Amino acid sequence: MTNSELPQALAQIQEDFLGLDKRDRLLLLLEFANELPELPARYSEHPDLLERVEECQSPVFIFVEVDDAKIVHLYATAPKEAPTTRGFASILAQGLTGLTVDQVLDVPDDYPNTIGLTEAVSPLRIRGMTAMLGRTKRQIREKIAA
Repeated sequence: MTNSELPQALAQIQEDFLGLDKRDRLLLLLEFANELPELPARYSEHPDLLERVEECQSPVFIFVEVDDAKIVHLYATAPKEAPTTRGFASILAQGLTGLTVDQVLDVPDDYPNTIGLTEAVSPLRIRGMTAMLGRTKRQIREKIAA
């Protein structure tokens, strides 16, 4: 999937990161970390509904909703002391929320490797973001099969 085939939000995120040098990419990741949307009350009051992404070094939890129109809503939480993890969660929450089920399932599994952060953060951290995307897709598949 080329940049032009990615959903607009993800393509824009990719373009924004790739347009920066390594140091500035980390600053942009920090901006995303600060923009991670708050959980709606129905999840902040029921953390048991969220799934932990074990592959992440820091505790990150996600939950996916698929509405009647087959639109995806991704919710995530990660500690403020874990800006890389929060940034990755925010990228996915902002980039995937509002897309159709098919659009999300069509996002390449290696999308985290394509935004220019492999030179700036450890492979283990990229693996965590890849796991977040994989869990998101798995939750979607489970919800549409139910």
